[in-house]
Amino acid sequence: MLFRYIFPNFGVPKEIKNSMAITTISKKSKLKQQQITTVKDSTNPFEAMIQRFDVAAKIIGLEHDVYEVLKNPSKLIEVSLPIKMDDGSIKVFEGYRVIHSTALGPSKGGIRYSPAVDADEVKALAAWMTWKCAIADIPYGGAKGGINCDPRTMSVGELERMTRAYTAAMSDVFGVDKDIPAPDMNTGPREMAWIVDEFSKLKGGFTPGIVTGKPLHLGGSLGRVEATGRGVCTSALEAMSKLKMKADKCKAAVQGFGNVGSISAKHFEAAGIKVVGISDHTAAYYNAKGIDIEKAIAYRDSNKGVLKGFKGGELITNEELLELKVDILAPCATENQITAANANKIHAKLIVEGANGPCTAGADEILHNNGVILIPDILANGGGVTVSYFEWVQNRTGYYYSEEEINKRADRWMKQAFQNVWNVSTKYKISMRIAAYVFALEKVATATRSRGAY
Repeated sequence: MLFRYIFPNFGVPKEIKNSMAITTISKKSKLKQQQITTVKDSTNPFEAMIQRFDVAAKIIGLEHDVYEVLKNPSKLIEVSLPIKMDDGSIKVFEGYRVIHSTALGPSKGGIRYSPAVDADEVKALAAWMTWKCAIADIPYGGAKGGINCDPRTMSVGELERMTRAYTAAMSDVFGVDKDIPAPDMNTGPREMAWIVDEFSKLKGGFTPGIVTGKPLHLGGSLGRVEATGRGVCTSALEAMSKLKMKADKCKAAVQGFGNVGSISAKHFEAAGIKVVGISDHTAAYYNAKGIDIEKAIAYRDSNKGVLKGFKGGELITNEELLELKVDILAPCATENQITAANANKIHAKLIVEGANGPCTAGADEILHNNGVILIPDILANGGGVTVSYFEWVQNRTGYYYSEEEINKRADRWMKQAFQNVWNVSTKYKISMRIAAYVFALEKVATATRSRGAY
């Protein structure tokens, strides 16, 4: 098995400039379609993270030494995983784990299985986890992992062998007080159970706290499944309160109908918001009278996990869903869905990012100039890592909270996180995205200074 360790000062493009415009929220009418953004509209996730990071660093006057430490991940581990497939052949998968920062505590971040996984994506996601944990006010640093594969073409046995091989390869990286994985795209409680079992065998003792997002019977937490989507809705409701938007007068569209998107939609509906558009990678639907979210979830679960063929709305494209005339848009699918090319077509007054990186930096500038309030991913989808922290605490103490206690604590954490970022946005007269980076960067920079450098 091949291991390759790559340490700081790698892979940061020199051409990235501190060019993102900082403007106050404007009440101007929608800008013309031919408007050109002043920001490089990169779809490279690591470049996109660095663009926002650079703006926040400039606002707080971050000194060069700390800037150099925080702009780079502290460690990247790349592994080759030879796996025996069901037909007897050997296939080698590339796996990654990036530790961005441990300034605030052990690193935390999910593991995703996707054909799109590469080093730049995982580096960006790890950095976003650092900022997300700081905003959520939990004692974690940021990490992320992934395997470049297409899980939809693999059997359960192949997935299990690959997951166990990845765990063995990362057994010296993972640790209850070192690095704690969790589910992400195309992984869930099943994969986390395999990791717990393999890691426990390797270390000679049952270690449930090595991952979060586990099945309940292996030390998982009540409320974890709904935590991210619930947090997206909580963030939206907090923003709506600030903007004097009444739930029963608002319409929403949700892109992505996996765990985050479907639960966000369910909580929107429960709050009185009419969800008129939903989508996944197979289909998108619009219903002016409102989509029955429970029926949509039930259909998806009985239809191999996809929405294709759903009869509860008019079939539209995913592009059309983003451009619906709604009050709230929740992109909960994948990165780079809203770019400089389509940002002027967005009609929503409020965007709440359930996915990681759904808006590019170029889109941010256009949306901000158009008066759209955007609740960034590192704030809006922080409910998942917050409840993951509660799960980790429960594993360490052996005392488990009720679902009511979990939800109550998570809601309080999310509301406080929103208020903290809102206060920074008001103080500096900047977008919520940049305000979130400023808040997180100040906190992580302070910890970095206190711990010292070598």
